[in-house]
Amino acid sequence: MKRFFYLLILLLSAHLSGFAQRDSVSLNAIIEKAVKTNDGHPIEKVYLHFDKPYYAVGDTIWFKAYLTLDIHQPSGLSRVLNVEMINARDSVVETQKIPINNAVGYGNITLNSTNYSQGNYRVRAYTTWMLNFKQNYAFEKVITIGSGLNKEINTNIQFSGDASDKAAKLNARVLYRNTDGTVLANKRVDWRVETNGDVMDKGKGTTDAQGYINIPVNGGKIESYKGTSLVTGIEVADKKTINKAFTLKNAFNGCDIGFFPEGGALLTDVPTVIGFKAIQSNGLGIDVKGTIVDSENKEVGTFSSQHLGMGKFTFVPKPNTGYHAVVEFANGTKGTFRLPRILANGVSLSLDNSNAHSLIVKVSATPTFFERNKNKTFYIVAKSGGFIAFAGQTVLNTQLYSATIPKSKFKTGVVAVTLMANTGEALSERLVFINRDDEALNLSLSTDKPAYGIKQKVQLKVAAKLNQQPVTAGSFSVSVIDATKVPYNEDAQTTILSHLLLTSDVTGYVEQPNYYFNKPDAKKADDLDVLMLTQGFRQFSMGEITSNKIPQVQVLPDQGISLSGNLRKLNGTPVFKGAVRLIIPDKNFSTETTTDADGNFVFKNVVFNDSSKVTISARNNVDSKNMKITMNGEPYPTIGKSLNAPDELMNIDSTLNNYVKNSEKQYQFNKVLKEVVIKAVVSRKVTHKDYSALTGLNPVADHEVDGERLKGCNNVINCLQSMLLGVTYDGGNFYITRSYNSGTRTPMQIYVKGLQVDVNYLNSLDPNKIASVETFFSDGLSGINRMSNTLGVISVNLKEEPKGTKVSMDDLKQMFPDPNIITFSPKGYAQIRQFYSPKYDVPKSLQQGDYRTTIYWNPAVTPDNLGNALLQFYNADGKGTYKAIIEGIDKDGNIGRGVYNYTVR
Repeated sequence: MKRFFYLLILLLSAHLSGFAQRDSVSLNAIIEKAVKTNDGHPIEKVYLHFDKPYYAVGDTIWFKAYLTLDIHQPSGLSRVLNVEMINARDSVVETQKIPINNAVGYGNITLNSTNYSQGNYRVRAYTTWMLNFKQNYAFEKVITIGSGLNKEINTNIQFSGDASDKAAKLNARVLYRNTDGTVLANKRVDWRVETNGDVMDKGKGTTDAQGYINIPVNGGKIESYKGTSLVTGIEVADKKTINKAFTLKNAFNGCDIGFFPEGGALLTDVPTVIGFKAIQSNGLGIDVKGTIVDSENKEVGTFSSQHLGMGKFTFVPKPNTGYHAVVEFANGTKGTFRLPRILANGVSLSLDNSNAHSLIVKVSATPTFFERNKNKTFYIVAKSGGFIAFAGQTVLNTQLYSATIPKSKFKTGVVAVTLMANTGEALSERLVFINRDDEALNLSLSTDKPAYGIKQKVQLKVAAKLNQQPVTAGSFSVSVIDATKVPYNEDAQTTILSHLLLTSDVTGYVEQPNYYFNKPDAKKADDLDVLMLTQGFRQFSMGEITSNKIPQVQVLPDQGISLSGNLRKLNGTPVFKGAVRLIIPDKNFSTETTTDADGNFVFKNVVFNDSSKVTISARNNVDSKNMKITMNGEPYPTIGKSLNAPDELMNIDSTLNNYVKNSEKQYQFNKVLKEVVIKAVVSRKVTHKDYSALTGLNPVADHEVDGERLKGCNNVINCLQSMLLGVTYDGGNFYITRSYNSGTRTPMQIYVKGLQVDVNYLNSLDPNKIASVETFFSDGLSGINRMSNTLGVISVNLKEEPKGTKVSMDDLKQMFPDPNIITFSPKGYAQIRQFYSPKYDVPKSLQQGDYRTTIYWNPAVTPDNLGNALLQFYNADGKGTYKAIIEGIDKDGNIGRGVYNYTVR
């Protein structure tokens, strides 16, 4: 009712010059349906503020989560946030559950060398409520991780090969250097091209005097390079080879361009603004210029890009002719592309956003459309943040209408304006970005001195204001980094402004999203309007709302961690009013519930840490020995293609070289010792052949992970996701990657010590007792796939117990557990660490070198009654520019960001 009342106020106060503002049953029905849709499907978004843009193995990622609802209001809908780290093979490396209180949460991810190596990862954050939406509202960001731990060589790779030439061959040119910069000349290199573990091509060669080698890659068709890697092994010493892998998914240098008529269609004899976007094969924009030519090869217009391959031009198409564009890209390649087809019967909506106070709306119809629809009623509906912020109607009595809508009707952000027929059919739509400066939250930072010395104390003052008035209720996070050691492009960053106001409401990749918010001006406003012409709308469109294409809610929001399951008798009959007890030993906590008529039970709002073991027992029932407990799994999103893949770095060694060198100094005492040969009695190696149930498998596994690699692993499932080659983990199951990519969703069967187990059982294993993990892509002569309806086998082989060791009763119970009791390690809340900020109050002679790049991190900054806060910390040893960044949101949903630089001498 509150939302509907708010909507009516907007409608009653709306003024649309030239449009009749009378009530209509059809318009009211549209409004009521939109309100009902938003009430049942409020839009929840999440943004993560990180302490810096990239990291190295050994670092800790510090982040703060901001959860909003509808028009950026702090959300009270969900109280649990899922945060995942996904590697380049689209496998989840680590998952955390972050508790959300007052719409914010804090977290940290330790980049240990067991689970992480150099490469491009992506962070994904989502609530279970977001799983109800077909458009993915999860937060995603590419995080590049470098590594200096025990690194012996650096590489740099460049590709050549034109995607427009179907006969083109791909060539890779690789440069090899030692970590000190000296080239590796005249070294033998073996290489192979792999797709999901299958070798497509291979060869060998020798580096030249400058350390380069040219590799002719034969991977078949251009499309086949997706999911393919080039693996090279360079011989740096006698019988010592170092391997490096390079992805080939963006190896070919192809260019493409798309044309997007304003309003969605080209109309005969109607002047139309056409937006265009030119991109390379890696998804990044490329400058372009060209001409528009008609069917008689007569030039009728020209165009050129204005920002990151995007631009716009005005065009008047003529009847009975077709048009194409002859273009030339900045890299010299050329091409010819057809323009969208032209409609002789149609109507289109266009917007002029150049006025500071009003949005100018134009409706243009072709003569044919006008004659067929003369004097009919049409609607204009503007939607923002799930709400209809404006609605008006008119009678079509001329071919061209023009009107204005005050921008005060909208909040800052993306607005979708839709032209609709009185039947509810959406005819034309245009996105526009509304910027309300009066709603901007001003967050500023200042220091007590303009410059400091190394390790000197800093006093950083925070001031939060809105319309010159202090903001006393809000939540903010502050990061201070050594910008000399962590240089980056400010325009390319994902910020609280760019995500919550822009990218979370449009579909597709947005390059350099913070460009539009970093010192905005008239040029950037025009570039942003071009972006609106070339992107799609992420929210429910008015067409989906009126045509009843809104999906049903399948998952309720999490107000805490819930553990649910089912209790049945061994014959399958559900147990009604059965007693089920939950025990968490390390929390000294237990509670009990009863099952419903279908045998279902649930424990709500259970609080436990991620490493806790939980026991669910039904032993307090009559005839409990004939009962079986089954636990339910959690809902989760599938892992699709990375939305921000163009942000991935190809040559991490060279791009992050300085940062990685500083990381080596910072973690110089954490290096892994190099191999030492020790002569001793060789212990017998345990393999799948030791278990009778697996003797039918192939004698040699397709891939094997040595148990030593699992030492220090806190979560066996997470560790195996990144270690098992050719295997994809998704939705609680392991799959053969090549089958998974082809659409097959038949999981692999897991065996532990020759016994069939489910995936969750792996987390109950002690990683130190695992001898090896073998992967089989076929079941050989064992018949396992047929018997268990699976595809592929994973065998976890445990180390042999020392001879003479008695098997305890607990060991026997673990091998043959009772069905009425389950002990497992469900995903609990991640343990939150405190950021360490040193205090230099001792003589300098006693102080060690301080190579920190994140100088200060505070995710819980709250202003006082004057809107101020005072933060204190100490600088590190680095000299140069230090950058302080503050982001946050006030209680009314106003968003702000501030950047401040100071000098350390």
